[in-house]
Amino acid sequence: MPVGSDAERRVAGIAVLDRPVRRDLYRLLAASGEWVSRDQAAALVGVPRSVVAFHLDKLAEVGVLEVRYERMGDRRGPGAGRPAKLYRVTEGEMWASVPDRRYDFAGSILAEAVEESAGTGTPISLCVARAARDRGRVVAQDPGGSSIRDLLDRCGYQPTSGDDGELLLGNCPFNRLAESHRDLVCGMNLDFVTGLIEGAGASTTMVALLDQAPGRCCVKAVAPAS
Repeated sequence: MPVGSDAERRVAGIAVLDRPVRRDLYRLLAASGEWVSRDQAAALVGVPRSVVAFHLDKLAEVGVLEVRYERMGDRRGPGAGRPAKLYRVTEGEMWASVPDRRYDFAGSILAEAVEESAGTGTPISLCVARAARDRGRVVAQDPGGSSIRDLLDRCGYQPTSGDDGELLLGNCPFNRLAESHRDLVCGMNLDFVTGLIEGAGASTTMVALLDQAPGRCCVKAVAPAS
């Protein structure tokens, strides 16, 4: 089974497709959408069964494929033979970036804001701010009781400690979007981090501020002014 962070698992999933036969298997299974046995896969790609079995298991190890066992044919009971190992492409998209980017996250916040604006007539900027802040509060309700730093790290911000206990965010998860829509994205980052701090009950010890600087996110978290 895959191990490590979500980003590490996605990178491993992409890296394992470095072999042409694995890419062929992935494409064929993705197009099929069905459970496929080793024999069926070998026939599809024209490669010996033993070779196909090795590559299918490598794809399964990093979570690109899921596995189940099932008896083939109508025979059951003693003498029916061992169940066949079947493979199917794991649901979800194959993507990875370094450092971690979360354009799907930004897209869902913006889509929620557009729907609210269209339905209520509220200015879109206010809807984006509300949607981002609400999303931060939801993310903060982590069942594992993670710290603010852990939560920010999971969201792709790569927090590091700065002066006086402040948290500097080393990565913008929406970097490419920020290059063309900086005010929108910086405001969304600020509202999201603010909501996360509020949702975690840390508003008395930490606040989010805009602090644009080269090479990192436009937001940092600092102790509130006395």
